[in-house]
Amino acid sequence: MKCGFVTILGRPNVGKSTLLNQMLGQKIVIATSKAQTTRKRIKGILTEENGQIIFVDTPGVHRPLDKLGEFLLDETKVAVPDADLVLFLVDGSEPAGKGDRWIVENLLKDIKIPVILVMNKVDKVKQTQKIEENLMSYKTLFKENIPVVKISAKTGRNKDTLLDNIYKRLPEGVKLYPDDIVTEESMRSVAEEIIREKILLHTEDEIPHSVAIKIDKYEECVDIDKIYAIIYCEQKSQKGILIGKNGALLKQIGTEARLELENIVEKKVYLSLEVKVEKDWRKKEKLLKEFGFKSND
Repeated sequence: MKCGFVTILGRPNVGKSTLLNQMLGQKIVIATSKAQTTRKRIKGILTEENGQIIFVDTPGVHRPLDKLGEFLLDETKVAVPDADLVLFLVDGSEPAGKGDRWIVENLLKDIKIPVILVMNKVDKVKQTQKIEENLMSYKTLFKENIPVVKISAKTGRNKDTLLDNIYKRLPEGVKLYPDDIVTEESMRSVAEEIIREKILLHTEDEIPHSVAIKIDKYEECVDIDKIYAIIYCEQKSQKGILIGKNGALLKQIGTEARLELENIVEKKVYLSLEVKVEKDWRKKEKLLKEFGFKSND
């Protein structure tokens, strides 16, 4: 039986979280078109007859602009050396860019861990020649030939081919998790992420990046879960946008989050949302720790 840790690595917005959800056959991480959707390492566990794969989804790699950005980069840096295999996920509809080169030079160069180049979004390109040209631009980033799998994380195209390639490169070992476990995330963390996803989907500009969610209280009862959450933003104007006219946007965010949470816990959910301003929280280490962005030191 094969068992091992597989880190999914790549620039922001290349489809890492979408790929993880696709591989597991269910949604365990939020995925949107906004950069920085993933803020923490999240484990997704796939158990099959062939073995057990512990996928580690990581934040998109970009140059940090504040303390939060530094935390996101640290999350990715820690996930690479701990892996048995790295999936370097790239946007196959475009040639390699500066961000891809930076990742290879700073995170993948000289590592002794096997790497698979996974070209996502190839279904967006109709010309085969264009895909091959893009592929060559990524291959030139590496000194040696590495295996390549072309996929669509959105549709699941070539998912089985990717799985076969993963199993080939994982070590023999016993399962580390029970068969019915798909993630280590607590319901508090899941609730925070789902609320943040709804905000990402309904807001633009700097609002998504300026928001942090904290579950103030989570009460589990037999027939209902009661969740009290605080949405932190950085400016009063952002608070006004999040609440919306007559509270309309906050109500919509709350309703959508509540319905999704009810599907997960399979019972009624009472969800209370409050918006507070915490100026420049992304630059303050103390607040980052309070919001769950703890150092890897």
